[in-house]
Amino acid sequence: MLVVAALVVLAVLLAWPVPRALARATSLRRAPRAALVLWQSTAVAAVLAALLAAPAAIPLLVGRQVRLSEHWVTLAVSAALSGVVAVRLLLSADRVGRNLRTARRRHRDLVDLLGVPGEGADRHMRVLEHTTPTAYCVPGVRRRVVLTQGTLDRLGPDELSAVLAHERAHLGARHDLVMEFFTVVHEAMPGFLRSDDALREVHLLIEVLADRAAVRHAGAVSTGRAIVAMAGGPKPAGAMAMADSTRVATARIGLLDAERIAGLPIPAVAATMYAVSAVLIATPLALYLGAIAELTLV
Repeated sequence: MLVVAALVVLAVLLAWPVPRALARATSLRRAPRAALVLWQSTAVAAVLAALLAAPAAIPLLVGRQVRLSEHWVTLAVSAALSGVVAVRLLLSADRVGRNLRTARRRHRDLVDLLGVPGEGADRHMRVLEHTTPTAYCVPGVRRRVVLTQGTLDRLGPDELSAVLAHERAHLGARHDLVMEFFTVVHEAMPGFLRSDDALREVHLLIEVLADRAAVRHAGAVSTGRAIVAMAGGPKPAGAMAMADSTRVATARIGLLDAERIAGLPIPAVAATMYAVSAVLIATPLALYLGAIAELTLV
């Protein structure tokens, strides 16, 4: 009984208060990769705890030795409860994935029609004749990096280099898949457990990772100027853009060259976050395996 209760409580904690607490721990943004792994492990552990709670109750309900012909109703109910969680995830994954891919395909076709294609290494680039400075990427098999003429006119060579490095980092690391995973889990949760702040924090961490790639390529000053120039620009549905709100852009600029978290070296804090991530995923698995360790089918 305690194991089942622990799994249920763990699922609720990791789905609701923990993400809200992590969203307020803004200092963790200074180690964006480790923080993103921590967010991923929190989501995965919440899903595992929810999926495994009902099966973990089987030994409590039917004993250690199970004769299928005698306890098929209990087993079916347990499978159905876990199935509800699994079905919600699958439906959410289908809905989110289908909507994203439809939006990206339509926009990709549009920029291919209206944009001027690049050449050579820039064959995936499209330049749109528009005065508003805008830059974004459309992920997928037929990926695109899209710039407006206003971006080319407004930015200097170093700032433009930072913008391109940022967008290519999104494409190369497949940040769209990370964001899609979190969106799927977010929308699969009941409304009262969802945290929009958590989703925004994950988005910010992904942007910080791309910003760090731009810093390595073009330097912190040029990247900061590019972020300012792009702030407030439009972003099509399904795309990943350097543009963001002024508030988020300000936060990103402050994270371009972080060295310490709460006075501690970033590698030490990152190692701690990786360790916590491993513990989070291991906990529901350990609880479940402990509950069914002596269960046998006869």
